[in-house]
Order: sequence, then structure tokens, then C-alpha cells
Amino acid sequence: MNARPELARVTRVIDWNMLDERARDRTLARPAPLADPVRLQSVRAIIADVRARGDAALREYSARFDQATLHSFAVTDEEFAAALMGMAPELRNAIERAIERVETFHRAQRGKDLICDTARGVRCEQLLRPIGTVGLYAPAGSAPLPSTVWMLAVPARVAGCQQIVLATPPRVDGSADPAILAAARLCGINHVFKIGGAQAIAALAYGTQTVPRCAKLFGPGNAWVTAAKLEVAADPQGAAIDLPAGPSEVLVIADAFADPDFVAADLLAQAEHGSDSQVVLVSPDAHLLDTVACALERQLASLPRSAIAHAALAHARLIKVADLAQAIEVSERYAPEHLIVNVREPRNLLPALSNAGSIFLGAWSPETVGDYCAGPNHVLPTLGFARAFGGVGVDSFMRRVYVQELNADGLREVGPDAALLARAEGLEAHARAVDLRLAALDRAP
Repeated sequence: MNARPELARVTRVIDWNMLDERARDRTLARPAPLADPVRLQSVRAIIADVRARGDAALREYSARFDQATLHSFAVTDEEFAAALMGMAPELRNAIERAIERVETFHRAQRGKDLICDTARGVRCEQLLRPIGTVGLYAPAGSAPLPSTVWMLAVPARVAGCQQIVLATPPRVDGSADPAILAAARLCGINHVFKIGGAQAIAALAYGTQTVPRCAKLFGPGNAWVTAAKLEVAADPQGAAIDLPAGPSEVLVIADAFADPDFVAADLLAQAEHGSDSQVVLVSPDAHLLDTVACALERQLASLPRSAIAHAALAHARLIKVADLAQAIEVSERYAPEHLIVNVREPRNLLPALSNAGSIFLGAWSPETVGDYCAGPNHVLPTLGFARAFGGVGVDSFMRRVYVQELNADGLREVGPDAALLARAEGLEAHARAVDLRLAALDRAP
């Protein structure tokens, strides 16, 4: 009975030009994360326990948190086969086409080694080397995310990682989500473990009797998974992680030519991810803002996940701006994970847009295609980190290795500069490492 009035209230239009700077900051603020010291303490205890007891700890946590009794965590060939056999042919075909498009895009990302002579006799190189073993995490809670599997496995494979390990939570009967297993097998992943939560992150970061230790971890998760990733990333003995993670978000820039039903559908598509997701609409057209607010209410009523989307709309923002130039200013200030530009001439705005994880141009480019099958990666920075981070790509699974080779002429060319600069920093041993060689060259016949 109260849903409709409440929805109408939280989606009221905000006039950007009636706000001072502090009010603008509040308007664009993300939902405040719940700082839970009890959770953090529990996560640290789980990580320490998994490091100390390995598989035995994992079995206990699987029983406690997932109500699953597991004697073996590794997915068997029979389980992979059953998952593929049970998949509807049309779904398998769609996944295979999605994998193909994602691979096409990420192969185009693959960089090359380079060689550059910076001075006579000074050769410098950059070698691109894949990370040896990487760990992927695919959530399987209220909405299992098999798309995460190909968004992570494909660039890892293109990069040439020697071992790709996937963890995903078990179901109560001890099985893994079949769509996730099928996606893993279609991506060529053979090492899948039925482990979830903070204990999965600990197992991937430090290794156990059966789970390989991974150098870098990728993938989304709940607050427990996120906290665990941050913990292992802060430990020199742990593992690196992909990027800062937070709730999903979208910002839509729309003008009078946008279809309000399209805009509302895009906002709800992001809102149904979770109650802490945030959706923002910025437009210079007051009529569009009002009609989108009505369309949100109308479309929400028929969504299976309407309760989740409705809760997320408490963080929604419908913002009236003076023109599209000011809409760009708001978007750049917010730095969204996903940015939809639904205006008459969307490509005209692109040169001024920088702070976004992924940009979708035009009325026919819903963010949904980016989630699944357009080609670019859907693992993107949130919480405004798009100002400094980009989305996951092939380079996320690789390392730059630098090489420098000098001959005698090269050392004579740059060595005196190096010695002078070392002494300017008070590092005499550095300077002497050059001086000794230069002296040897001077003595050479």
C-alpha cells in the first residue's frame, strides 16, 4: 500500500542549479557503506584459519555458511558434463556467441613487446608477460553470475595465464551452479572449486592442500568477499586484486529525444542488482524527468526483483540541469561505473567524457549488452574510482617487464649522468657502481 507514495517521493526531481557545492556533493554521494567491525574481525579470523588449517577449515565453513557437506571441493568431469548436457541449446549457443565477441574484443587489446634505443649503445625493452596463476570468483547467491566467468576467463586466456582457477559457492546439496560450470567449461577452465565467501578468497590467495595459490584475484562478491579481497591485497604474502569494488551504478544522460520507457528500463536494470545499487538520471528536459519518474513506478510493479529494485531507488537521483554541457559536468563529477548517453547526437558528447568505466552511446545501446555479450569487459570501477581506474582487460592479467642492455659506448654515454644523479640523491654506492665500470673502460687498451 505504501510502495507507490514512497517511490514517488524518492524519485523527485532535483534542480542542480538550485544547489550549492555542499548540496551537490550530497546529491552525488554514494550510499554510505556499512562499516562493520564485527564482519571485518570475522573475515580476518576466517583468513587466518584457512591459512593455518587449509581444506579442513574450508569444509567447516562450507557446512556453516553454505549448509553444504563437501568431501571434495574440485568439480569433476562428470559434473562439468552434466552441466553442459542440462543446458538448453539456445542458452549454450548464446553463451558461445558471447564468449566469441568478448574474445574478439580482448584479442584486439593484446599489446606487443617493444624495443627502443634511447641513446647510442643503450637498448631498452618492454616485455609483456602473463601472470602465472590467477584466481577468479563467480558469485552464486540470489542471482548467479555465469557472465562473470567469461568476462574474466577470456582475457586471462588471451593474456596467456598458465593456470586459471575458479571458485564459486556450493549449493546446499554440494553441487555448483550448473550455468557457472557450463560457462567455465566453454571457456576452457578445468580447475573449479566449490568454495564461497571470505574462505574462498583466503584459499585462492594462500593456497590449501587442494586449491592452488594464485598471484592475483578477480571478480565481484558480497561484503564478505570484498573485505577478504582487501585484506589479502594488503598482505605482502597474499595476492593482488583486480580493482576497487562496490555496489553497481549507472548514470544516464538523456535529452528530450530520449524514450522515457527506455531510460526507466535502463535505470531499473541496474537497480535490480542490489538494494545498495545507485541509479542517476541527468537531463536538461523537465518533461522527460517527470515522465521517467512515472515510467519507473509503472515498470517496477512487474519486476520479479521489484523489492530489491525498489530499495535501490531510495538512492536514485533525477537531476535537472541547464543543458547537455552541464550534464557532462555532473557525469564527470560523479564518475559512474556505467554511463548511458541517450541523446539525439550521442557521439558529439564523447570527446568531453572521460570519467566512466564503460560508456553506451545512443538509444539502441542498453547497458545490458555490456553486461553480457557486446565485447568489452563488465568488471568495472565503482564508487567514483573511474577517475583513476579502468575496467578489467587483457593487461589486468599481464605484467610489464623492463630490459636494459648497454654496451661500452652506451655506458660512456649515460653513465656520467647516472653517477651525477646518484650523488645528488646521496647514494654513493650507486654512483660507484658506474664509476668502477667507467674507470675499467678508460684502462682498456
